[in-house]
Amino acid sequence: MLIHAPTPRFYITSPALTAKQLGPIVRSHWAIENSLHWVMDMVFRDDECRIRTEHAPANFTTLKPMAHNLIRKAPGKDSLRLRRKVAAWDDDFLASIIAR
Repeated sequence: MLIHAPTPRFYITSPALTAKQLGPIVRSHWAIENSLHWVMDMVFRDDECRIRTEHAPANFTTLKPMAHNLIRKAPGKDSLRLRRKVAAWDDDFLASIIAR
């Protein structure tokens, strides 16, 4: 059985905050961060990405969130993953979400 011991964490803030005040702020930040990473992994399969050479990783790190925002704002109730696939297959749909 693996037991995790508490790990001290240090944060630099402008206002002087107690641990009780800072806790919800930090948890809120990580909730947003984790949900974004989950979406990027589910929609773009980030964990399976094999792009590793030259400037490609940096380029795709910039392009994927932009594509995510375009797909997210596309009309309809389809999943983000399905909208991404439709944008790849249907040039008219792709043009419509880029032109928005």
